[in-house]
Amino acid sequence: MVNEERVKLMTRMAAYEKEGHKKNKKIVSFFKSDYISMQMLKSVIAATVSFGIMFGLYAMYDFEVFMKEIYQMDLLDFAKSVLILYLIMLGIVLVITYVVSIYRYNRALQSTKVYYANLKKLSQLYGAKE
Repeated sequence: MVNEERVKLMTRMAAYEKEGHKKNKKIVSFFKSDYISMQMLKSVIAATVSFGIMFGLYAMYDFEVFMKEIYQMDLLDFAKSVLILYLIMLGIVLVITYVVSIYRYNRALQSTKVYYANLKKLSQLYGAKE
């Protein structure tokens, strides 16, 4: 006879394995602090490249005016303002990355715990049959 509870449990587990078990397993394989640090490092690199591209686009947008003004402006103040803008952007990106990484890690950990609890329950259901 088919045990309806086992079939439901196996269906839920199969759906989880199909949708996100590999991704969650990869996330949970790290310690929480290591996962967050790795994500923040990726964000620092991406933000630096993005800022460089945006600054290059700003300089190229009106290159003639930019070159005329560069000889008249205080380069140290200009460098400070660019650095401040970079640090503000980096700070915003890192805060967003931190929050998103914690959320993803906690969600993956919870999903993995539920999966293994269901696996244990299924094992007990098979053990109870015998």
